[in-house]
Amino acid sequence: MKTVDTIARVRRAFHVQGWSVKKISRDLHVSRNTVRKILRSDETSFSYERERQPLPRIGPWREHLDRFLIANEGKSSRERLTLIRIYEEVRALGYEGSYDAVRRYARAWSKKRGAVTAEAYVPLYYAPGEAYQFDWSHEIVLINGVTVTVKVAHLRLCHSRMLFVRAYMRESQEMVFDAHDKAFAFFRGTCTRGIYDNMKTAVETVFVGKDRQYNRRFLQMCSHYLVQPVACTPASGWEKGQVENQVGLVRERFFTPRLRVKSLEELNVWLLDKCIAYARAHRHPEQTDRTIWQAFEVERGSLVGYAGPFDGFHSTPASVSKTCTVRFDNNKYSVLSTAVGRPVEVQAYADRIVIRQDGVIVAEHARSFGRGETIYDPWHYVPVLARKPGALRNGAPFREWVLPAAMEKVRRKLKNAPDGDRQMVAILGCVATDGLPAVEAACQEALDHGVFSAAVIINILARARDPAPAERLSIPDALRLTHEPVADCARYDSLRRAS
Repeated sequence: MKTVDTIARVRRAFHVQGWSVKKISRDLHVSRNTVRKILRSDETSFSYERERQPLPRIGPWREHLDRFLIANEGKSSRERLTLIRIYEEVRALGYEGSYDAVRRYARAWSKKRGAVTAEAYVPLYYAPGEAYQFDWSHEIVLINGVTVTVKVAHLRLCHSRMLFVRAYMRESQEMVFDAHDKAFAFFRGTCTRGIYDNMKTAVETVFVGKDRQYNRRFLQMCSHYLVQPVACTPASGWEKGQVENQVGLVRERFFTPRLRVKSLEELNVWLLDKCIAYARAHRHPEQTDRTIWQAFEVERGSLVGYAGPFDGFHSTPASVSKTCTVRFDNNKYSVLSTAVGRPVEVQAYADRIVIRQDGVIVAEHARSFGRGETIYDPWHYVPVLARKPGALRNGAPFREWVLPAAMEKVRRKLKNAPDGDRQMVAILGCVATDGLPAVEAACQEALDHGVFSAAVIINILARARDPAPAERLSIPDALRLTHEPVADCARYDSLRRAS
């Protein structure tokens, strides 16, 4: 078929230049019948479609090809056969045609199949306070000069379209709890339904339809906030399309170009400000007479009241090593020396680690998200120093131990004493009974008097523990002595003579 350019040249030659059909055919190398067709139809382009494709070779093998193509469609992308493999399978059955015929047939089959299975969608409406949607995304930022992939929790109110975004270093269950708490505290309430995908931190088992077996701790959180969880159909992201769209919007508007921050806390403060600024500046997609923020303020009156923070920790059993440490999330955390030899329970929060033994807290640390780090609390090792005072100088937990000013002065002065380590350990041991402020005050009093020995400081603490002397009793005048008695030892001599 002639191209659009050839058709244009023929039309110009005849209508503008006045050439005859014979001259156009000779000079432009186009047949006279084609020239007449162009001029008579007055069309600027022609297209040809074959009305019927006989497929003489592939015709008898259509059923086999359909069987392979339908089976292929139901497999994952990694398990699907390529067209070359399908061609080879059909050849093994006796097909003698070309690969190109198989390729053309597969393309037509896919096109027809797509038209048959094309899905239509119904616009959704959510009443105020009815539902929110939750999802995760992974974004790349620079934190203190280091490139880090952060996990970003997205929560969106379906009616007002108000968005909430918060970044974490992990995508674990305690982060899910913290993200919900921070979002509901910001919204000052929550909705009656929460729409999720089938994330492992919420759903343990997917059954037929909408039936799910939810994680026990996740159900506790939903019960605390009076939320009914709803899980989407697997691989059906359109069921929570609002938050899916929010992921792309936040990535484009908030994380492009790449952010540079000093800490995760600074990033989250900045993200919250951006969410508010975006909501104030953009119109609601349906309620075009108001902004998203205005629609959100109206919806606030329909939200379920904020029930306060949920005790959102993820519990894991652990054992205590002989060095008084517990391993969790690729790091080690110190515990009280009395906990050695018995199992403990690690309660991981989004920002801290609490370790319990028989229900009693034996350690609490700020959470670390590095790898291979050891987080010490030197006070956990003070009871061990009573048996090994020399460890105070070279013990790893005491390398960067910052004591109160007066105690640090006493420690520096005792370093030169022959038994300085033992004396300092005795002073540190008093903290468990008297408290750190009392020991600090005793050290300061001793320094004010120019001494710094453990005996003096322990004596000061002992005097501070003793109750004040009782007030002197008031004696009636009738019982008071008018004359002070005089000691007369001569009376003892009279007693000797009497014997």
